[in-house]
Amino acid sequence: MAKAEWEPRLKEIAIEARSLTKSFGEIRALQGLSFTVEKGEIYGLIGPNGAGKTTTLRILATLIKPSAGSAKVFGFDVETDASQVRRIISYLPEEAGAYRNLSGWEYLRFMADFYAVTEETVRGAVKEAAEISGLGSRLNDRVKTYSKGMNRRLLLARALMMKPKLAILDEPTGGLDVVHAVHVRRIIQEFVKEHDVTVLLSSHNMLEVEFLCNQVALLNEGRIIGEGTSEEVKSRYQAHNLEEAFMEATRLG
Repeated sequence: MAKAEWEPRLKEIAIEARSLTKSFGEIRALQGLSFTVEKGEIYGLIGPNGAGKTTTLRILATLIKPSAGSAKVFGFDVETDASQVRRIISYLPEEAGAYRNLSGWEYLRFMADFYAVTEETVRGAVKEAAEISGLGSRLNDRVKTYSKGMNRRLLLARALMMKPKLAILDEPTGGLDVVHAVHVRRIIQEFVKEHDVTVLLSSHNMLEVEFLCNQVALLNEGRIIGEGTSEEVKSRYQAHNLEEAFMEATRLG
């Protein structure tokens, strides 16, 4: 048997961040952040407000530049290859909103027109988004009549409808009730499984991330203080859940 026939294939690297540092004046938001995300993973950055989660996501989405260090998305540098990175990612900010006077259908069509090349691609993307959102007939209504949960489902559908190689989601279930949060989590899990999309998300809800993500990184004051699968992190700190693991990791410094 030839070596290539039995040797395991190395997984493709979706994100490679090395020693990322970001300062805003005298504030050090990131202090040497390094992590790797493999293709097809749901990777969660978790930690309290101000830990550096959103700053990290914005650097990877090419919205801001790091003060030092580097990051690549599927081999493209987020600084020197920013235009290539933008073609293969989607980014959903925590405080994103849709155009309130458009219907759900109109909003999805409007956004698809930005990315799709042909009319057939536009129609396919909008159909995909409608299924992802699960909003049904409410897509006929104006966005201003939607609840926060419905709005978030619409925005998540927008972020996923073009099947990006990497979806960057900032607090995707932030502020949602249990019903809508469960629906959003299910959307993410099923979409990744069906389309082999990679997801990087942030959350301060550690219990939620424990069930959603393949890999997690505990962030505190701009540093990763723990990383691995949920089970590995819990075992390392002899904790029952990620909240307890985070508190123990913080205590140990």
